[in-house]
Amino acid sequence: MGDVRNVDVVVIGLGVGGEETAGRLAAAGLDVIGVEHTLVGGECPYWGCIPTKMMVRAGSAIAEARRIPGLAGSATVEPDWAPVARRVRDEATDGWDDKVAVDRFTGKGGTFVRGRATITGPGRVQVGEQEYAASRALVIATGTVAVIPPIDGLAGTPYWTNREAVETNTLPGSLLILGGGAIGCEFAQVFARFGVQVTIIEGSDRILAMEEPESSEVAASVIGATVRTGVRAAKVSYDGAFTVELSDGSTVTGEKLLVATGRAARLGELGLETVGLDPSARFLTTDDRMRAGDRIWAVGDVTGNGAFTHMAMYEADIAVRDILDQGGPGADYRARPRVTFLDPEIGAVGLTSAQAASQLGNVRVGVVPLDQTSRGFVHGPGNEGFIKVVADMDRGVLVGATTAGPAGGEMIGALAVAIHAEVPIATLRSQIWAYPTFHRGIGDAIKAL
Repeated sequence: MGDVRNVDVVVIGLGVGGEETAGRLAAAGLDVIGVEHTLVGGECPYWGCIPTKMMVRAGSAIAEARRIPGLAGSATVEPDWAPVARRVRDEATDGWDDKVAVDRFTGKGGTFVRGRATITGPGRVQVGEQEYAASRALVIATGTVAVIPPIDGLAGTPYWTNREAVETNTLPGSLLILGGGAIGCEFAQVFARFGVQVTIIEGSDRILAMEEPESSEVAASVIGATVRTGVRAAKVSYDGAFTVELSDGSTVTGEKLLVATGRAARLGELGLETVGLDPSARFLTTDDRMRAGDRIWAVGDVTGNGAFTHMAMYEADIAVRDILDQGGPGADYRARPRVTFLDPEIGAVGLTSAQAASQLGNVRVGVVPLDQTSRGFVHGPGNEGFIKVVADMDRGVLVGATTAGPAGGEMIGALAVAIHAEVPIATLRSQIWAYPTFHRGIGDAIKAL
């Protein structure tokens, strides 16, 4: 056991939230130790947001080229995965090397430690033979990992998670995907557009089950995969290809199997019990300053407030300001935005209509199909989508919205501002919406309330 090193802050986990927190605290002059056992930057730049959106962009380019007939002439498309894999490897991930990210952190004055951290007591963290004592703050930002369900026969097979799917240099002829959430749907559409025969297996009665029913309908119509809903995988076998027995007695087969059944924080290995926190909890509970305990903060996926990069950055900002006694607004999750990066994109913010109906007394919704808007009509092929707003009529404000369409992820920004700032519906009704734009449909949806 080495000597104890006294520091100001220890940040466990240098994914998006942890790196942001550690870097800003170090730049502010604090003595900061940042601990990470995999790659600095976490899931987003190496296996999540950045490389997968490169993949989505490639698939969308193929789809757009196929829309040329009847719109602008003729075109022949020959999908090739090689340039996609090359961009992911060389441009997005540097070959899954985090030197740039490590240098970015240490350049701000932080000390980087590669390894697994264990909390041994208040403010005390063990990494290998070295123990650190943080006098000011301990920040937990250990993220989440892919959930692997206990399906008979699955363990020990060469199944994929999102990581293997992103890292692949070659595509299989066929792919089974367990899970029809955002991750499963995005991979399904990308691979289908490159010629892979894709089957989604989803236990709920619809894919994108956490979103509006209209979102599920749009997704199912554009993914290009076989979608099996209301069934679960009962047994998996592998003999060079995968066979999955489903709960309804049928079977499906595929060359590869992607498990996309969700993500979960793993807190049991951190030593949380030594600081009075529950190691068996699903997530760490925090207050509006991201405090999880005495001189303990938590940010990012481990808080359970949405496994999104923008949520991790948002929470990191709150924690940094609190640790530095800078004040400012606390956490407010009423207007959490999210985007499913399909073609068309599905942006959403706040409550769904079902959530609003269960929580509020006087709820109205306004829906406009995108092809009935001016820009949707002009756009033509690829204009699948809709705009839906959810209103609390007792307060006269929006509490939720979905914008599905070619610019769905961008359109949701305007509605996120409206919900966050509680802009009166009467004010939104009187707003001037540019013509002919996709976002003009927001005004039409508000009028439909």
